[in-house]
Amino acid sequence: MTVHALKRTPVASLRAKVSPEEWQARVDLAACYRLVDLYGMSDLIANHISVRVPGEPDAFLINAYGLLYEEITASSLLKIDHEGNILSKPDFGELDYGVNRAGFVIHSAIHMAKPEVMCVLHTHTWAGMAVSTMECGLLPNTQTSMRFARISYHDFSGVVLDTAVREALVRDLGDNNAMILRNHGLLTTGATIPEAFNAMHRLELSCKTQIAALSCNTPLTKVPDDVVQATYMNYQPHVRRPFGVMDWPALLRKLDRIDPTYRD
Repeated sequence: MTVHALKRTPVASLRAKVSPEEWQARVDLAACYRLVDLYGMSDLIANHISVRVPGEPDAFLINAYGLLYEEITASSLLKIDHEGNILSKPDFGELDYGVNRAGFVIHSAIHMAKPEVMCVLHTHTWAGMAVSTMECGLLPNTQTSMRFARISYHDFSGVVLDTAVREALVRDLGDNNAMILRNHGLLTTGATIPEAFNAMHRLELSCKTQIAALSCNTPLTKVPDDVVQATYMNYQPHVRRPFGVMDWPALLRKLDRIDPTYRD
């Protein structure tokens, strides 16, 4: 174990107290938190990633509000229901971490309305927030960003604390797996954790590329609409294998080399 790992908030393992399916979901979700941090997409203790609990359609796992993403482990995740009630949590001692209210509202909205969605990922990156303020939205000016040529948008109406906003969140997301929360940040979903992470990684890269291009103060090359739409279609589920299938095992190997304590 590394010195870095020894400094983590101690939490007793829950492995023997949950089903094998839930434990695997916990390990993958903890890995996702670590990867979001590793790739520079975390925001101190803010933001959230959730996954539906296998076999429990009305419950999902989410981070405890108070832990950095680099500290999160399979056992430190909270299990909550769609109304925000904590179904299970580890013993955090006197810290007694709970649930981020905004995280509960955003994630419960999507999990309640879309049973096909297993994972929801939300970030406040500098690039995502910057593009979220642009009237033009995300421009399909690179091959990568063309994957999101029909991305959804949700207008800002304040910090997401009221469950009344859930209907609008779901309506604005529609059938897409990615959405820009205007003046706020980014959100992706997936049928698996690897899918949601892959989408967020590429969406973040698209935002960074757009900011870099716009910063050069030179005209941008516009790709013909028919080429944009054809490229968009090349990224759709019916024409390729699910995203994340190839890269997720490699990403886990990377984490295991750096710090395997996310598996605890």
